[in-house]
Formats: sequence, structure tokens, C-alpha cells
Amino acid sequence: MHGEKMTTERVSAFSDAVLAVIITIMVLELKAPQVPDISAMLSLWPILVSYTLSYLFIAIIWINHHHLLRLVRFASTRLIWINFAHLFLVSLLPFTTAWMARTDLAPMPVAIYAAVFVVVNAAYLLFEREIFAHAEADAMPEPARRLARRRTLLGLAIFAVAGFVAPFVPLFGFFLICCALVLYLQPEIFSSRLQRQAK
Repeated sequence: MHGEKMTTERVSAFSDAVLAVIITIMVLELKAPQVPDISAMLSLWPILVSYTLSYLFIAIIWINHHHLLRLVRFASTRLIWINFAHLFLVSLLPFTTAWMARTDLAPMPVAIYAAVFVVVNAAYLLFEREIFAHAEADAMPEPARRLARRRTLLGLAIFAVAGFVAPFVPLFGFFLICCALVLYLQPEIFSSRLQRQAK
């Protein structure tokens, strides 16, 4: 109906479907070795490591996405478009993951892989700020919002450094990406900690 607001449940359901497709595309890039030997599997370590990290990244996106959407009931038009942009950038992950894996973590593919993390995280920052702009104060205290913003900015900075380092030391750039992801493993940690302190 005209004028009816879109609920965040619809945004969440659409995002779930897109992320499921992205994971499926990424899985299809995994090719089993044709040689019945464990050494053949061991030689695929760049592919397995790349896929594992990308899968973890998508899992983290899903967890944080749902955590934020719980803070508001209705989605603004701006939030919907930011979400579309965010999902588009995430959809680049299977391509960069496959390129990096097939080139055995070569410098330029790892740098481009890190660049995708940068733009995805930048879109997430906009998504986060739009959510906070419409969330009720009691849904997430202001100190918790500040900590969440700082975490996102820190993650963005680490991804950017990884992108600059990767052309020279690709394994270190890859390591920095892994370190940045650790920041997002528990999206509720700030709000829950502050709520315990308030009691």
C-alpha cells in the first residue's frame, strides 16, 4: 500500500537470500583434486584458507547485520539503498577469493581482496550510522554506539593498511585481514557490557 513503511524483517530476509547465493557461488569455486593422495589436498591450502576466511567474513556480516536490524523496526529509504550497496560490494567476494586462491596468495590479488574488505566495511559504517540515527536511545546506549563506531573505524583502518602492505608482503596483509575480522565476532559485546555496568 502507498505510504506503507518497509519493515526491517523484509530487509533482513532479502539480505539473507543474497548472502546465501554469494556463499553458494563461492562454494562452487572449490574443486576437488583428481589425485587420490593427501598431498594433493595439502597443495590446495591457499584455496582452503581463502575460502575459510571469506566464509567467516560472510558469517560475521550476517551476524552484525541482524544485530543492527534488531535496533529498528522500520527501514528508511536511505537504509534500503545502503543495504543494496553493501550487498553488491559483498557479492564481489567470490571473485576476489577465487583470484587470490588460484594465484597462491599473490601480492596483487591479496591487495584487491583487502580493497574489497575496505569498501564493504565503509558501506557497513554507513549502514551502522543510519541504524543508529533511527534507533531508540534505550535500544543501544550512546556510549555503546560510540564504541561500535570506533570499532568499525578501527577495522576499516586495519583493512586499509592490509591493502597497502599486501603488494609487498602479501601474507602479512592477509594476516592483518584476519586480525581485523576478530573485532566483529561479538557485535553485542559493547551494549551488553554497558548494561551490566549500569546494574
